[in-house]
Amino acid sequence: MTILVYPSAYIADEERYLGNNIWEQGEDGRLGHTGRRMGSLVLAWDEAKRGAADPADGMNLVLHEFAHQLDFEDFETDGAPALATRTEYLSWARVMSREFEALRAADQAGTPTVLDTYGATNPAEFFAVATEAFFERPGALRAKQPELYGELSRFFCQDPVTYSAEAAETQIR
Repeated sequence: MTILVYPSAYIADEERYLGNNIWEQGEDGRLGHTGRRMGSLVLAWDEAKRGAADPADGMNLVLHEFAHQLDFEDFETDGAPALATRTEYLSWARVMSREFEALRAADQAGTPTVLDTYGATNPAEFFAVATEAFFERPGALRAKQPELYGELSRFFCQDPVTYSAEAAETQIR
């Protein structure tokens, strides 16, 4: 894998599939990107620093883009990283599908959520946004969406509630 770090946001030419055999070509402003075919990850350094500056805001470009890399491990862009067993896939699909639809509904209704509503874009973005929240806002995620937290905890083999900046901030108060 190649990691490219640009000083700030950048413009990339891209083709976007719109459906019904229609493609659109144009410029896309980006803060980061994970290239499935090229095996590359691109980050805007100023945004990476901003994400690290507040480790409890739920926004972290580095976590987001590396989540996409994990998603691509099984050569699919579907929001499901490579899991070990069929049982794990079934549990993952059940929880993630329900939580994705709940985020989409909350986004349409304008209801505040623990997750960034950018995750309502598609299942791949949902997994990336959920990963950000898992590591940056684990207490809030576990309290509001315990099954989602449980799936991510099993996948990442850790419980960030015990060591997160969010937990440290709560102990200070």
